[in-house]
Amino acid sequence: MAFGIAAPTSADSVSRLARLLEPAEWAAAGIPLLRDPRDVVTGLYTRHAPTPSTAVIAVLGPDERLAASASLVRQPAAVDGWELRNALLTRLRQVIPHDLRRRTPIRTAVLLYCREGRGHWTEEDGAWMWGLRDACTLHGLRCGAYITLTRDGWRILGEGRAGRRPRSPAHAAAPLSSDGGAPVAHRYTAAR
Repeated sequence: MAFGIAAPTSADSVSRLARLLEPAEWAAAGIPLLRDPRDVVTGLYTRHAPTPSTAVIAVLGPDERLAASASLVRQPAAVDGWELRNALLTRLRQVIPHDLRRRTPIRTAVLLYCREGRGHWTEEDGAWMWGLRDACTLHGLRCGAYITLTRDGWRILGEGRAGRRPRSPAHAAAPLSSDGGAPVAHRYTAAR
């Protein structure tokens, strides 16, 4: 009789796996649909001109008008929803006050992530979804759509809505950070 020896599973790798959302979990979360997703995607693309590895977090008012947005470049380290959540929360705190005093959220945060590959779900997307959901909870916002932007175009994961334009630039490189590895941020606040 032969016994196989399983590779030890570290607590860190188990916790990282717990900090991502599968597509079914995301779809079951009751994420509100965007009325005009093409307009939202085009507006964010025009404001931030994202390149691969750039995430754009946007806060929409009840009328789906842009209240604020910020972008950040994900560093090529291991994907962990906790770290992504912290980066998103930092950007939210820089561009818009929290809504934690409200009984129910009135503003919605959406995330546009420009990346290489196809528009279908990846573990990296699952980590961004977990990070978005948690950052929204901690900032008093409703969690909104998660949108990928690839060379094929844009796709709202969990909904199946997609479009060919805008799309990720074909050969663009991510902006370089100016301080030795920290994410580069771009902030925009809409006029009130």
